[in-house]
Amino acid sequence: MKNNKKIMTLPGMAVLFIFAILPLFIMFAYSFQSDSGPGFTLENYTRFFTKTFYLTLTWRTIVNSLLVTVISLIIAYPLAYIMAKQLKGLKNIVMVLLIIPFFTNQLVRVYSWLIFLQDDGVFDRMMNSLGILDGNIGILYTRTAVIIGLIHAFFPYMVITIYMALERLDNSLLEASSSLGASKLTTFFRVVVPMSIPGVVTGIMIVFVPCLGTFVEPRILGGVNGTVIGTVIEDQFFEIYGWNFGAAVAFILLALVLLSMAGINHLGRRYDT
Repeated sequence: MKNNKKIMTLPGMAVLFIFAILPLFIMFAYSFQSDSGPGFTLENYTRFFTKTFYLTLTWRTIVNSLLVTVISLIIAYPLAYIMAKQLKGLKNIVMVLLIIPFFTNQLVRVYSWLIFLQDDGVFDRMMNSLGILDGNIGILYTRTAVIIGLIHAFFPYMVITIYMALERLDNSLLEASSSLGASKLTTFFRVVVPMSIPGVVTGIMIVFVPCLGTFVEPRILGGVNGTVIGTVIEDQFFEIYGWNFGAAVAFILLALVLLSMAGINHLGRRYDT
């Protein structure tokens, strides 16, 4: 029986190796090759760590991901709490509204923001008609536009993970806390928040880690000002054809992703204990 189970897993393991693991090894080999000729070299990694430009972009990428994660958490937690503990029949409608963007092509969503935020676009006209703004706000092709686009892309993941954690929270615990004389605020911070930490940690990981490698929103909404590590990798592979250096940058980003996942996972374990 055990041998049969092992045999049944072989096709899946083969597909995983051929289409996921093997390409990583090939790209890893490319990262140690020089554009000038064959042979082992560290010049691609040296180039990255000795150029202030790439280190600055790495820091910008991390900061952007942190901002998107924090803002998404601030917006998502109250919404998830209201959905789980306050709404009844309406929470299904809200959930559908959150899921609908997942059925829309990523480029369609990003170009919608492009049209909305461009000069004399929908946002500018709306602000001008309300008398709040006189002229153009000039938000497109800035870091702010990139953050807005990324929040729109990843914020639903944060809501769903926190909602699932809060939905499993037994309401009798809240009633017990109230009967023991705790105020609603005390119950929230001493009961609700600690028990929802696993969902919060999962949401942070699901939002922060993909943000590190994203390039579509920064490219379209940020222009030159939106350049991040993801756009550098895209340029190396599809514009400059510097595959060796692009592979090195990709593996540096992969290392950053793995370190981030390990750190967030460690944080989650600390709160679980």
